[in-house]
Amino acid sequence: MFLAKNEPGSKSFKARLMEVSPIRRPIAIKIIVMASRFLQNFPTMSVPSNRPKLKTAFKNARAIAPLYTSGPVATTQNGSKIVTCVEETALLTDVSTGIEICRFAGDTETINSMCLSPSAKHLLVFTASLSLRIFEVPTTETPLAKPVQPIRVVARAHDAPVHVCKVDPTSTYLASGSADGVVKVWDITRGFITHVFKGHGGVVSALAFDYHQDPSSVKQQRKMQLITGSIDTRIRIFELTDSASRGTGTQKPVAVLEGHVSVPRGLDVSQDGKWLISGGRDSVVLVWDLSPMQQSNAKGAKGKGKATAPTLAKTVPILERVEAVGLLRPDEDLTGSSSAADKLRFYTGGENGVVKIWDAREGNVLFTLGGDQNKISDDQETQRQIVDVIYLPATSSIISVHADQNIMFHSLSTHSLTRQLIGFNDEIVDAKFLSSPAQRDSHLALATNSSLIRIYSISDFDARLLEGHTEIVLCVDTGANGTVLASGSKDKSARIWAPLKLNDGDAAWDYGCAAVCEGHAESVGAIALSRQAGTPDGVASHPGFMFTGSQDRTIKMWDLSEVPLTCADDAEPVKCKSLSTLKAHEKDINALDVSPNDRLLVSGSQDRTANVYEIDYSAGAYGRAARGGPEAGGDMQGAQARGGDKTVKLWNLDDFTCVKTFEGHTNSVLRVDFLNMGMQLVSSGSDGLVKLWNVKDEECATTMDNHTDKVWALTVSHDERTVVSAAADSVVTFWEDCTEEQEEEKETKRADLVLKEQDFLNYLELNDYRKAIQLAISMGQPGRLLNLFRDIRAAAAESSEPSSSITGNSSVDEVIRTLGGSDLAKLLRYVRDWNTVAKTSVVAQGVLFAIMKLRSADDVMKAFGDEVNETALVEGTLGTNGAGGTALKEMVDALIPYTERHLARMERLVQESYMVDYVLGGDGRRDVRRRI
Repeated sequence: MFLAKNEPGSKSFKARLMEVSPIRRPIAIKIIVMASRFLQNFPTMSVPSNRPKLKTAFKNARAIAPLYTSGPVATTQNGSKIVTCVEETALLTDVSTGIEICRFAGDTETINSMCLSPSAKHLLVFTASLSLRIFEVPTTETPLAKPVQPIRVVARAHDAPVHVCKVDPTSTYLASGSADGVVKVWDITRGFITHVFKGHGGVVSALAFDYHQDPSSVKQQRKMQLITGSIDTRIRIFELTDSASRGTGTQKPVAVLEGHVSVPRGLDVSQDGKWLISGGRDSVVLVWDLSPMQQSNAKGAKGKGKATAPTLAKTVPILERVEAVGLLRPDEDLTGSSSAADKLRFYTGGENGVVKIWDAREGNVLFTLGGDQNKISDDQETQRQIVDVIYLPATSSIISVHADQNIMFHSLSTHSLTRQLIGFNDEIVDAKFLSSPAQRDSHLALATNSSLIRIYSISDFDARLLEGHTEIVLCVDTGANGTVLASGSKDKSARIWAPLKLNDGDAAWDYGCAAVCEGHAESVGAIALSRQAGTPDGVASHPGFMFTGSQDRTIKMWDLSEVPLTCADDAEPVKCKSLSTLKAHEKDINALDVSPNDRLLVSGSQDRTANVYEIDYSAGAYGRAARGGPEAGGDMQGAQARGGDKTVKLWNLDDFTCVKTFEGHTNSVLRVDFLNMGMQLVSSGSDGLVKLWNVKDEECATTMDNHTDKVWALTVSHDERTVVSAAADSVVTFWEDCTEEQEEEKETKRADLVLKEQDFLNYLELNDYRKAIQLAISMGQPGRLLNLFRDIRAAAAESSEPSSSITGNSSVDEVIRTLGGSDLAKLLRYVRDWNTVAKTSVVAQGVLFAIMKLRSADDVMKAFGDEVNETALVEGTLGTNGAGGTALKEMVDALIPYTERHLARMERLVQESYMVDYVLGGDGRRDVRRRI
């Protein structure tokens, strides 16, 4: 009997618990939590008549892997693809789906600077090895298995690290600025340096191209200038003309602008070339008027006096260190309606972690993208600051890159967050599915080594960060309908999160804090919501209660009857009331779970015990307050502490004895859950594996492997078709049930094999040896080939007519003479295997002799080359050289020793046959007769 029954007239659960021996023994904490979940599927001893089929296979359908750890970021002009850095590797990702398209081969050194040409044709990367690597960006949407190799590598592009680089609007030239104050301009397609500019007083910190034309002058030739900023706080303007090219001219700037008192971090020029904007860490943005320089150039003046120098038109105090600044397009729509084209507006991003849109003429903030952060520590404030801002005029959007590896997409017209990419999740400790009103299991909540909770949209991996906790979040849980989320943190509190109320037609989504539970004296490390929700008419309602377990060794029960299912963006969270507090364990409480019928609570602790309680809860009604709490207690016994015995155990809730043990993990088991109406279990462990178990026979049905570190988190979708595992390696894997697909594939292969076997017999009956041999090779059945060649040899030996055929059949000779390259190589591999056994060596030597007689050495060498090329084409690894020759050498090395052994055996048999002839003939025969 697996479970305790609660039938009319039987003893109460509390009474039965009192009959259990009070002696407590060490048990596996991580495994106890699953025991109560049997109550949902096996409320009595009756077995369901419509048992589902056992699941046997899960495939890695998708994964959320690290997207951005640090370094530069680049995007295409339409924002559809983004290039980010993970350690020393650059990744190309499809923004709309979150799927990684390819990786660009690195040189094992950190990427210092990177940019994408406006045409999105070339990616240019500078690394700490001082090299420049130029890649062609793939146009395919299909993920590539192999890294993209560079089309050109400049081993030593600069004599010092390059921290900034920029491509001109025509995608022709690349400008790079190094730490030694040298700026170089490169021709991208031809790969040589066109200009070298020196004279900067230190590290080059910003670059911008000025490429414009006066619309009033049709005949005016368009000119290009390069504007640089360096650590000496000066801004320099260089002409990109033939006279300033490499090896000629003085290469001096046409203008030097002084105004900043700290490092300029951003430069931009307006489309008409009249305005230059610069922002730096001195917390100001300077607006420069370039008109005097344009007018001087138009008149053909050669002097460089005050009349031709740009003038400082306005100083805008930003009140924060500026890390990125840029001008918006004059006709940019910021309000959803038409705007005047003569406006001068710019954006800034910096230490406050928000993007601000400014009116340059008035010097005031128009609006802010990204809300102000809640009160967080100084260290977290540093992590949230903006390190780069990218403006996409084609989509009227702003992309902000933050120091905490988050990338946010903002709409300039709606002033809202449209998409967020989380670059790095760090160590993931818990995960749960969330549901929207329209779709079940539409989102995934993650608790990581952070105070921020990650919420992912499963359809496209769009993400949100939930702010509220001030310390690391340790656990998350959802109720029956999955619409609300509960979290516990090291800040000694628990929070309830609900979807934000949205306006009609608003496609954005987010969650807000609906309630706060405060009262524990230490960290909240375990949390469990009630499992039943809803009214008799099926309308969803909030969960009635919640349990929290803490490092203070107590379990608290909370009343959630006043918690709303949705919350307004500016609403204050509800303060939940604690219904009861129970001193449950002698050490930290690590795990809590509530049975599906809300009748039992089970807790696991570091004191090596697990307790089972009966839940007593009455909802408030007619002016009465809600009441409740856990009652009585029992413990399960018989396992080693903390699941360290690497096993999963199944317990009987009637007498608390272990009835099943599942062995297979090579390290501690960390999570476990039921599947398939309790007929199967899924578990994860410190060995990085996820295992599916059959309860009846205690066998492992399949092992899922996609992690390199401890798998702390495991959750199952409502329809049980998807299992999500998340680990300390920052990877989240979606495992989808492919049992039916696998069975259909096996059945298809079996039916195809039956048809091929029948065709093979038909070909033999018709003496069509070519098709028979080719079919046997394609089916991978060397046994049938062996029998075919053996029968042909036997038939030739029994025939009284002499034959000039090598194999014994002229048709078979013709097949071997014309057999395709890869098929010939496979046949030789079969011959090699037959040759290792004395019983089949005769056939092997006969076929080998026929191949050597009928095919040239070049044919045999080409056959192995064709085989390698076919395999490479299937696996997508074309470009392997010399593999065919290597395979042929291995084949010859395997054939020679066995052939020499068979030859020596034949020579011994011939020698022994002479003795037989001697004995049976001549004097030997007379001696035998005399003795007789």
